[in-house]
Amino acid sequence: RMDISSPAAFVNAELLKMYTGRRVRTVVKVLQNDGGILTGQSPDGHQISVKGLTPSKLSQYVEVIGVADGNQSIRADICTNFGDTF
Repeated sequence: RMDISSPAAFVNAELLKMYTGRRVRTVVKVLQNDGGILTGQSPDGHQISVKGLTPSKLSQYVEVIGVADGNQSIRADICTNFGDTF
């Protein structure tokens, strides 16, 4: 059974600020992973910071689901590797 009680809006960096405090999802191209903070390129080409859960071994593309935490930042609940080509 699929849980649809809290759907996540699909966002890019530009849309992220409209969803502060709300559940969002996006796919980023990993640029840097530095001590629990992942920096990624969003689908619109801007950088997003991802804080929280990140897999120890990251592929080049990662789906992030979490809460929009201010401008250009997501507090991650789920990070899923999407592979090295997308």
